[in-house]
Amino acid sequence: MKFVELDDSKRKEQLIQVVYAFGGSLLFALGVNLIIVPMGLYNGGFMGISQLFRTLIVSGLHIPVPAGVDLAGIVYFIINVPLLYMGLRIMGKEFAVKTLITVAVQSILLVVVPVSQAPVIDDYLTACIIGGIIAGTGTGLVLRGRTSGGGQDIIGLCFAKKYPNVSVGKINIIMNVFVYGICLFLFNIEIVVYSLIYATVLAMAIDRVHIQNINTSVMIFTKKTGISNAIMEQTGRGVTNWDGEGAYTNKTSYILFVMISKYEVAQIKRIVHSIDPHAFMIFTEGCSVDGNFEKRL
Repeated sequence: MKFVELDDSKRKEQLIQVVYAFGGSLLFALGVNLIIVPMGLYNGGFMGISQLFRTLIVSGLHIPVPAGVDLAGIVYFIINVPLLYMGLRIMGKEFAVKTLITVAVQSILLVVVPVSQAPVIDDYLTACIIGGIIAGTGTGLVLRGRTSGGGQDIIGLCFAKKYPNVSVGKINIIMNVFVYGICLFLFNIEIVVYSLIYATVLAMAIDRVHIQNINTSVMIFTKKTGISNAIMEQTGRGVTNWDGEGAYTNKTSYILFVMISKYEVAQIKRIVHSIDPHAFMIFTEGCSVDGNFEKRL
């Protein structure tokens, strides 16, 4: 029965990850093609590079493109191929395969979702904020699905795995400096400034939604035994135990400490409550971690 429950739980988790990946990709495509592109603004990172190539092909080389079709999605897929090798080496085969599928889906959606001929939001600042929130939430959901939309997300995840204090959002901001530096020479300063505002909002939204990136420490106070073993078996996380005593009751209490990602909070609660429904837990988010801690992205 236990193996059946674990299989069902794993299948449910995989289904949720697929929903996150597809839904996030759709949100990103909608945010970019309906709000950002009609305003003449540019993404940062590799999507921004793809848009610059698109501009070169359409405006510079005057190659005809069907109305409403954005070539940036096709270019984005092509330049992502070399980055998948990095993801394979650092993040593993499963991540690389899932990312390849996600990048393909995202690229198709960027081509299929029509670019609005008239801006949906005609105010630059409002478009930057709304577009950044929608596209950033989409990217964050993709990352939450244990995959990535490619480009700087692959680089960000690889760096975040090696360096605990690095986040995908921070890598996005660094990559944007390069892209908008080029834009500064090609377009007027207004386009560059508003594109930078959009990219900053997008990066902040990514880090808010990508909760695997948030370290969380947990202190558990219980009078039941077996919780430490259950946590180690089901999560693979290490647990530190102390013996305590209630100041009011003078009864023995067990104090457990474990470091997890925010994504694992619900799992920890489920494990603890299944053994001791009356256990007391304290969760502290945003902890800085140094040393032997596995950052699961």
